[in-house]
Amino acid sequence: MSHPQALKFNNKNSTFYTLLKSRVDGYFRDNQLSKKGNVTMYTKTLFMFLLYFLAFTLLATHTFNSKWVWLMLCVVMGFAMSGIGLCVMHDVNHGCFSKNKFLNTVLCYFSMHLLGGHSLNWRIQHNHIHHNYTNVHNHDEDIDTPGFLRFEPHVTRRPIHRLQYLYAWFFYGLMTINWCTVKDFKQIFHYNKKNLLGAKTNIYKELLVILLSKAAYFGYMLLPYFLIKEMSFLNWVLGFLVIHYICGFGLAVVFQVAHVVEETQFPLPDEGGRLKDHWAELQLKTTMNFSMNNKWFSWLIGGLNFQVEHHLFPTICHVHYPAISGIVEKTAKEFDLPYNSKKTFVGAIRSHAKLLYKLGRV
Repeated sequence: MSHPQALKFNNKNSTFYTLLKSRVDGYFRDNQLSKKGNVTMYTKTLFMFLLYFLAFTLLATHTFNSKWVWLMLCVVMGFAMSGIGLCVMHDVNHGCFSKNKFLNTVLCYFSMHLLGGHSLNWRIQHNHIHHNYTNVHNHDEDIDTPGFLRFEPHVTRRPIHRLQYLYAWFFYGLMTINWCTVKDFKQIFHYNKKNLLGAKTNIYKELLVILLSKAAYFGYMLLPYFLIKEMSFLNWVLGFLVIHYICGFGLAVVFQVAHVVEETQFPLPDEGGRLKDHWAELQLKTTMNFSMNNKWFSWLIGGLNFQVEHHLFPTICHVHYPAISGIVEKTAKEFDLPYNSKKTFVGAIRSHAKLLYKLGRV
């Protein structure tokens, strides 16, 4: 993978984003609103944490002597973990949860820890690389897949890809299992090699943090196994996999249907590392909204059905996306720029599946 900083945008076409930003700033100013979280955000955060720890406590204390109830609690914990990832972890890592930087930092590490991941790696891959070079070949790591998957047309097609529209879904559920085991170790060395950690970051210190956090994570996740005499290690492994599979699948599908769909583009830089679009125009062309009128669904997935707004304004808390979406769509149309959207989540999933099918054949 290339060094992300090698790419340059066409900053001559900045009129659109300048106007859009002034209009969005005007909305917050006129309504005397903060761009950070509000009561709705804080209530949701509390709910997700309580649901997670309630399910975990019931599991660890063996409150219900039933394998089916135990399995359902694992499912609930998986959903809660996914909710923490989508609604809390994502916002705090963008620094838009609260005006209090210390609170953002604490929640940043804590929420990421509950998913078994490492915050620094996430911020580099997601905030720095993905948000700057969305869907750009050889730069956006979100579309840099294992050889048996093909998410973009600029990757060599293999015979196995003909069936990826069928088997890709299984691997989506392994997302957080990969996080909490091998991914963070591989990433920290990769980012150090690419000089992406920052001059003040000591890789050995970060590696120690990763090791200790993984030890702590598996330490408390193993509590049910040590506290419940009747539980075999095989049953614990099954529960652990159920929790992470539910969480990983939810996170992966929400992320994929926002970018890897028929409606979006996969731009290539020229030989000089230049992209033809301004950064904001690139976000519009590579991102798609879905199910924008479903308030409950939006609440559940942390406003990530408003991906266009999120990519244009990543430091604005997701609870404000529905309100500014009209401004974004109106301004995009004025400049004859795309505003990609699907009416339903199912429609977005279908578009993703169709692209997987197409990329397996063309």
